[in-house]
Amino acid sequence: MKREWHPDPEPIKTNDPAAIAVGTALWALALVVLLIFRPAPENTWWIWTCVTGVGFGLFGVWFVRRRR
Repeated sequence: MKREWHPDPEPIKTNDPAAIAVGTALWALALVVLLIFRPAPENTWWIWTCVTGVGFGLFGVWFVRRRR
């Protein structure tokens, strides 16, 4: 059976910095909540997970804007 060839669709235009900024803001919000309502001592890694998410998010916004 022969398959018919179809051209690739055009890429969708998105606002990547805005999407990354929203994710970063959510990580920052989670960090603030965890700093207000401290987790149990065995769960302090949650705070560092949020810090890492904010850090990677800021790097992502910088990287995507620089790439444009």
